[in-house]
Amino acid sequence: LGPGDPLESALAEEATFLRTLAAGSENLDASIAAAKDAGGTTIGGAEAFLLHDTYGFPIDLTMEIVEEAGLTVDRDAFDTLMHEQRARAKADARSRKRQLADTSVYRDFRAKGETVFTGYTDWETESTVLGLLVDGAPAQRAVQGQIAEVILAETSLYAESGGQVADKGVIVGPGYELEVLDVQRPVPGLVSHTVEVTSGEVGVGQPATSVVDAVNRRAAQQAHSATHLVHAALRDTLGKSATQAGSLNRAGYMRFDFSWGQTLSEATKTEIEEIANNAVRDNLQVSTRVLPLDEAKAAGAMALFGEKYGDTVRMVDIGGPWSRELCGGTHVSSSAEIGLINLVGESSVGASTRRVEALVGLDAFRELAAERAIVSQLSTSLKTPKDQLASRVADLAASLKAAEKRIAQFEAKALESRLPELAGSAQATGAFRLVAQSLGVAASADDVRTLALQVRERVGAGAVIALGAVVGGRPIVIVATDDAARAAGAKAGVLAKSAAAALGGGGGGRDDVAQGGGTDADALPQALAAVTRALETPGA
Repeated sequence: LGPGDPLESALAEEATFLRTLAAGSENLDASIAAAKDAGGTTIGGAEAFLLHDTYGFPIDLTMEIVEEAGLTVDRDAFDTLMHEQRARAKADARSRKRQLADTSVYRDFRAKGETVFTGYTDWETESTVLGLLVDGAPAQRAVQGQIAEVILAETSLYAESGGQVADKGVIVGPGYELEVLDVQRPVPGLVSHTVEVTSGEVGVGQPATSVVDAVNRRAAQQAHSATHLVHAALRDTLGKSATQAGSLNRAGYMRFDFSWGQTLSEATKTEIEEIANNAVRDNLQVSTRVLPLDEAKAAGAMALFGEKYGDTVRMVDIGGPWSRELCGGTHVSSSAEIGLINLVGESSVGASTRRVEALVGLDAFRELAAERAIVSQLSTSLKTPKDQLASRVADLAASLKAAEKRIAQFEAKALESRLPELAGSAQATGAFRLVAQSLGVAASADDVRTLALQVRERVGAGAVIALGAVVGGRPIVIVATDDAARAAGAKAGVLAKSAAAALGGGGGGRDDVAQGGGTDADALPQALAAVTRALETPGA
């Protein structure tokens, strides 16, 4: 089996689904535990929407699992978020449709000729304003404060394409200055600059000089050339089947998607990073050639994912054939100018597609410097040499986990020790034997629930147990009833709601055991009193 094999792809899809299901289940379990520990009774609509949108959990499944845990889902909030998502999707579809239709306004400009890009060699180019668009319609002028699109005969500003984001810069002319917000190719051969008129007034036919932001361009070139090095390093490490599936590069950052069905090991990531940085160290020459497409392919040039090529293409070599790709982007003149490549992420973006992310140049250095400062601070605080920090932190984490477990055991025993006292406090209330007591501060709602069930067993027939506590700074009341009490009309869910109302919150659950919570911990006595009053009400 290999990455391109259909069975391998199917197995990878299945493994991805199972991982997503497991991650979603963990997320839901954590939400339920957090709600219980905080004394809450409801899982928020945003959490349910996250499970649906990210992990594929149907809302009915989420509600069933949550109800089994004695909680509820804020269905109204969930439905609101679903409605908003559908509205966004429809608006996006309409916007895309408008954008597709609106390309017609560029045809007249394109008919005057192709925009000449001079930015490979010149970062400042004098030209003429061929056209203006304001609010998507042709205009003769744009004034200060307006957002407009400017069409120039020539430009030094790079338009977003091939994974490289657009240049930053300005366009200046007699009596005006324009800040460049974006540069795009709305139709083949035409470059449009989205600008804000920061001063003056610009009109059709006026002289215009495009000026590239030099600092941003240099950093963007570093990132783009680094993308090529990482691609070559991936193929060196994983083989020729690790083909490009997309990329993005901007000043200081690059990401690269490639065909691969397995998580990269730490050793593999380190090897890829080292190969790429060795290429930086070796100061490889970066050269470009414009030649026929067939000739470039015969020379082994890698085509950019998703790009359409004409009969003539631009081929970029870094170190000769080691990195040879068809590319229209801007690049450094030698690999040493990249400075540093710091691989900071590796993840899945599909069943058979992985993504690596890296910081480049000064941004890479800043990230490493920040990590160095953290390591130095930890080394000083823990009085541990840097090379022993990992094991020291692991030991501390294990010790903390063990201590937390022992504390939880002590707290659970402390609660359990109150079992005889609580059972003995049962008082006859109508047809019921009621225990309504506040426990003070408790470690978790589960501990209180366990104790309530134990007290119920001790009290005997007709038992109604209402135990209040403060968990994580929030008040909760756990109510448990036995068969005889339920037969006489005492339903735990109804009683928990009565208690929660006094606490300024909500509650509910099954007839045999339920939970209420709120925000006012000082109101616990009133909440327990509310349970007593509810029992005295027929049909409670």
